[in-house]
Amino acid sequence: MYSHSQAKKVAIPSKSVRNAYWNPKRREALAGWLFLAPELLGMIALSLFPILFSLLLSFSEWNLVGGLSSIRFAGWDNFAAMLEDDKIGKALRNNFVYTLFTVPVGLFLALVLAVLIHTRVYGKSYFKVAFFIPYISSIIALGAIWSALFHPSYGPVNRFLLSVGVEDPPKWLADPQYSLTAIMIIAIWAAIGYKIVIYIAGLGQIPDELYEAASIDGAGSFQRFFRITLPLLKPTLFFLFITTLMSSFKVFDLVAFLTGGGPNDSSTVLVYRIYEEGFRHFRMGYASAISWLLFVIVGLVTFVSARMQRERHDVPGGRFG
Repeated sequence: MYSHSQAKKVAIPSKSVRNAYWNPKRREALAGWLFLAPELLGMIALSLFPILFSLLLSFSEWNLVGGLSSIRFAGWDNFAAMLEDDKIGKALRNNFVYTLFTVPVGLFLALVLAVLIHTRVYGKSYFKVAFFIPYISSIIALGAIWSALFHPSYGPVNRFLLSVGVEDPPKWLADPQYSLTAIMIIAIWAAIGYKIVIYIAGLGQIPDELYEAASIDGAGSFQRFFRITLPLLKPTLFFLFITTLMSSFKVFDLVAFLTGGGPNDSSTVLVYRIYEEGFRHFRMGYASAISWLLFVIVGLVTFVSARMQRERHDVPGGRFG
C-alpha cells in the first residue's frame, strides 16, 4: 500500500506532463486556430460543401422544384446527354472564340496603352482613373450604354458607319453573326483599365538605368521595348494572362443582360447554359454536370499555361529570351 506522501509524489508527474504539453507555443497555436475557425467553417459551408454537393448532383437527376426528396441517381447519363446536346457544342465553340479573341487582343491593347501612359503622357493618374472606371462600374449600366450605342437604327456606331459609306452596317446584338463580336468588344473595353493599372505597376518596377544604358548604346524605342520592357514584364504578363484566361471562361453577365444567349444561341456560353438549365428548366443535375465540364476545361488550360511558364523559366536564358 502507498502512503499519502507517496500518492502525492505519483500525482505530480502527470500534472507536470500536462503543463509541459500546453507550453506557450502550443497555446499560441491554439489561439491562432480558434481565430481562424470562423473563416474555416465559412469556407467549408460556402465553398467546400457546394463543390462536393454539385459533384454528387452531376451524377443525379434533380428537379429543383421537387425538393431534396426528388434527387435520383442517374450515373453518367448527364455527361452522356452533353455529348448529344447541340447547345453545349455551340456554347463551347463560343467560349473558345471569346477566349481566343478577348485574351490576346485585350492584353495587347492594354500593354500599348500602358506603355504610352507611362512614357509619353502627362497626367498619368487621370488616365489610370479614366480607364479604370469602367472596370469598377456596374456591368448592367455598361451593358445598357453599349446596347444604345449598338442600336441597329439609331445607335451612334451604325450612324458613324453609314456616314463613312457602309451601306448595310451590322445589327450587332440582334444579328446572329455579330452578337458575340459585340459582346467581345464590350468585354475588352470594360476590362482594359484593370490590365493597364497592373501593367503600369510592372513598368514602374523596371529600373530607369537600363533604359539610359540602352540609349547610350544606341538602342531605339522598339529595341528598348523588346529587349528590356517586354522581358521584364513577363511575370506581369503571365499573371494577367492566367487571370484573364480564367475569367473569359466564366463570362455570363453581359450575355445574360444583352442577348440572353441569342439570337439563335449565337452568343450562348457555358456559364449561361448552366444558369439556363439550373434556374430556368430546374434541371440541377444536368447544370451541375455542365459546371464540372467547365471546371475541367479551366483547370486543364490553367495547368498547361502554368507548366509552359515553369518550363520557360527552367530553360537557361528563358526568362529574357
